[in-house]
Amino acid sequence: MEKIVYMDNNATTRVDPKVVEEMMPFYSQFYGNPSSMYSFAGIAGNKLKKARAKVAALIGAQPEEIIFTSCGTESDSTAIYSALNSNPEKKHIITTRVEHSAIKNLFESLSRKGYKVTFVPVDKMGRLDLDTLYNSLDDHTAVVSVMWANNESGVTFPIEEIARVVKKRGIIFHTDAVQAIGKIPVDVNMAEVDMLSVSGHKIHAPKGVGALYVRKGTKFSPFLIGGHQENGRRGGTENVASIIGFGKAAELAAHHLAQMQTQVSFLRDKLERGLLKHIPHAKVNGDPKMRLPNTTNIGFDYVEGEAILLMLNELGICASSGSACTSGSLEPSHVLRAMGVPFTSAHGSIRFSLSRYSTEHEIDEVIEKVPPIINRLREISPFWADTENLEKGYCSAQ
Repeated sequence: MEKIVYMDNNATTRVDPKVVEEMMPFYSQFYGNPSSMYSFAGIAGNKLKKARAKVAALIGAQPEEIIFTSCGTESDSTAIYSALNSNPEKKHIITTRVEHSAIKNLFESLSRKGYKVTFVPVDKMGRLDLDTLYNSLDDHTAVVSVMWANNESGVTFPIEEIARVVKKRGIIFHTDAVQAIGKIPVDVNMAEVDMLSVSGHKIHAPKGVGALYVRKGTKFSPFLIGGHQENGRRGGTENVASIIGFGKAAELAAHHLAQMQTQVSFLRDKLERGLLKHIPHAKVNGDPKMRLPNTTNIGFDYVEGEAILLMLNELGICASSGSACTSGSLEPSHVLRAMGVPFTSAHGSIRFSLSRYSTEHEIDEVIEKVPPIINRLREISPFWADTENLEKGYCSAQ
């Protein structure tokens, strides 16, 4: 396979070789079911306990507050349905306009089932309208769910403050922290959230494993009903090898957290400066300060994001579009629309997301390759021609 420059780590990450090494014995050597009574199964059971402790430590939780799931989406649904089942008389729920589809689509579905949903807006920098959020809280609110960090813009929200205000009203608070863990400090002792969702494959663990933090004392009802696994809170035989890998990844993420704040942040900033320097009519989407250290979302005016990605792909560069073109829609993403990013820019927005494996050589390569692509696409864009003509003092209709 040709060399890949991978700049899409918010979508998924490379599994760390140390994680793979930790997992392998539990596929063919120590393959016992951790729920079984004999000592052979206990090898897997003990390793699972250690993994639970490592995931808990990454967010400052206690091991018994961690429920292993199949992914972040399951964690989100488990949290929300548990909150609703714990408060059946309350029919008002609150989230933001920029949530991941795991929450956005769930809340839209609940609205069709009779729940009143408040979608809190953001400003043009992607910052949450806290006044609208706080003024929306009432005695009928069952749950508030606000993501810790946005997957497209990288903008982070003040979860500690939000949790404090929501908790004073006696309302259950959930945060989707899938994009935050391993990139910025996340501590459930500082942010008094009731429930928090995480996913393994965003921190160099395998796909198909996640976790839900449930604060001790929080009312909880299972989403998957079955056996006694996870202390009766999530039925189904545990995905032992992947959970063990998740535990190792959490341990490594804690070790590399400082690197994310320094080295990765430096590379992100270099990439931004290089692209903005060489490409006119380009702008970073989102708050330049309150954001993840690995993420930049740049809007390139008068070009299509899908076309940029296709040309990047030919050069072995992987990134994501701020547009939903690849799903068959010509509409920009709901996140950029909520931020009020102009259509001419939102339609050509690209997200670059780095990891601890990203190198300066890769950044230099992206800075070198992207400007010619944008220039080539603008040469065939009628909108770009009109822009150039307007800047010269006349328009194409003349």
